[in-house]
Amino acid sequence: MSTSQAENTQSDGKSFEQLRHECLMKGVLFEDPDFPAKDSSLFFSEKVPVHIEWKRPTEICKNPKFILDGADRTDICQGQLGDCWLLAAVASLTMKKEALARVVPPDQEFNQRYAGIFHFQFWNHNKWLDVVVDDRLPTVRNQLIMLHSASSNEFWSALLEKAYAMEDFTGGVGEMYETKAAPGDLFNIMKKALDRGSMMGCSIDITSSAESEAKTSTGLVKGHAYSITGVEEVNARGQKVKLVRIRNPWGQVEWNGAWSDNSREWNYIDSAEKNRIMQNSADDGEFWMEFEDFKRNYDKVEICNMSPDSLTEDTKHQWAVNVFEGNWIRGSTAGGCRNYIDTFWTNPQFKLLLNDADGDNTCSVVIALMQKNRRKLRKEGLDLETIGFAVYEAPEGEDHVGKDFFRYNGSKARSRTYINMREVAERFTLPPGNYLLVPTTFQPHHEADFLIRVFSETKAEALEMGSKVDADLPDPPMPSPPEEETKEEKGLRRLFEQLAGSDQAISVRELQEMLNGVLSRRKEIKFDGLSLSTCHSIINLMDVDNTGKIEFQEFKVFWEKLKKWIMLFLSFDTDRSGKMSSYELRGALKAAGMQLNNPLLQLVGLRFADENYEIDFDDYLTCIVRLENMFRVFQALDKFNRGRVQMNIMQFLMLSMNV
Repeated sequence: MSTSQAENTQSDGKSFEQLRHECLMKGVLFEDPDFPAKDSSLFFSEKVPVHIEWKRPTEICKNPKFILDGADRTDICQGQLGDCWLLAAVASLTMKKEALARVVPPDQEFNQRYAGIFHFQFWNHNKWLDVVVDDRLPTVRNQLIMLHSASSNEFWSALLEKAYAMEDFTGGVGEMYETKAAPGDLFNIMKKALDRGSMMGCSIDITSSAESEAKTSTGLVKGHAYSITGVEEVNARGQKVKLVRIRNPWGQVEWNGAWSDNSREWNYIDSAEKNRIMQNSADDGEFWMEFEDFKRNYDKVEICNMSPDSLTEDTKHQWAVNVFEGNWIRGSTAGGCRNYIDTFWTNPQFKLLLNDADGDNTCSVVIALMQKNRRKLRKEGLDLETIGFAVYEAPEGEDHVGKDFFRYNGSKARSRTYINMREVAERFTLPPGNYLLVPTTFQPHHEADFLIRVFSETKAEALEMGSKVDADLPDPPMPSPPEEETKEEKGLRRLFEQLAGSDQAISVRELQEMLNGVLSRRKEIKFDGLSLSTCHSIINLMDVDNTGKIEFQEFKVFWEKLKKWIMLFLSFDTDRSGKMSSYELRGALKAAGMQLNNPLLQLVGLRFADENYEIDFDDYLTCIVRLENMFRVFQALDKFNRGRVQMNIMQFLMLSMNV
């Protein structure tokens, strides 16, 4: 993706170039209104522990530079506020020059066209964003307190951290492994990850805050974020030895055990191989460890798998990625986890077609479920939802899998736990086949927006299920002639003729009176009567000659429809309360011959369901009549145009449901 394709994020909608040009024309330095130079920009809820002054690089040193002699992983230093995790991530990013140039556009400087404004690009929710900041940085006694360069006049990393405080980083999908409970192929997973351009880190757990950044006798630091920069397998004394290269972001303090920079183990391998591997053997914070030592000493390994648009073309291998965005909306698609079987099936569903094995006749995939925009909602008192997902073997020919499937079929894979994290990611090895992915919140009725990414080692197809909008509405049979009417129809005719005038047709109010009178005698239907709005919809559906009224022959056709719809409603009103769950609407509409996708079901649920996610008979009838009316109008228009003008049925129905 080119720089021009990144989306502007400034609140006034202006781009970096526009803002810089305006500042240059006015002769002023940019001050970012979205990130004020105040203590509240640094701390969410705490008081600032020191006196902080915000200064521009031109006020901190002479001859400041944006990038000095290239951005390198060895020239980034940790800030006073303990941001080693970010330092490790930035250090890993500097090893991927193309990715770094994407995040840190290099054509910025403090001499030519300087206006106190800089920009960086970050991935956020499946798109790249261009983030603008001014260059006012927090200092204590004229020293930067956040991430900074080892060179006192280089400022790209400090400005990057300021921009990052507003957005996300590279768009990678993260995995986390506990080394003491790691899969047997962890070394191969790490090697494959580096081959695919992934960024990796590791850390040692602490049991108390007192242990944070405490140095061990072997030269390792607890509670500290390290970068993993290499994975190799070497021959030593006739045996294969697995090695891991690690970097301390401090740029010093190294492992002093086996395979450390000056250890005797390096004398046991071929000199050419040693020279290749030991290119950086100075006290620069980077060192090698034997893999078993690595697992014994470190507790966690984190892998950030990069999407193809973040990698260079010469990366050995690239992930194939499928991306979907969706929503959990209460009353329609917020079905909760498998514990809630009655609503679980209503969650969004995605089909994965894993047809090409990548080794051992299996398919390796990483599935990542991310909830969107929760940081912004935090200001409104909304925290992260508890999320997870399950993977099932997909049945043949189903567009959206119903409740019974999940009642009788177990999952083939699932997230290890439901947790209130921004993103949940898991790696799976599955046999080739078709699978069904169901992302959920833990409890039903909890709303959130989500993003799903599926990383596969070989190309895989994926599609959202339940995305069709269609109707199978055969023309109704011709009404029976008067001499062949049933006893029921004759009774209806008498009532109809009592209400109809000389034109032998009834108006909307007369239809309301007739239907309420007839339906009130049916004790199995519990409702307070049909509304005038519902009867208007019925007239619109059945009034073929556009008189605003319906004749008895038209009413008879509607009556046959109504009897079918009543039976459907009763079958979904399981507790005979006079209401049906809005989550069951998909099934009820499908039985009536209509198929809606998730956005339309969400719209219908919001329009007709009450606060308990239930739909009464009157609203159910309004919904089903209005939908059939709109489908028939669309089909007539499409037939008239003979395919030359294709109307967007989804937009058409969404507009009609808002009427």
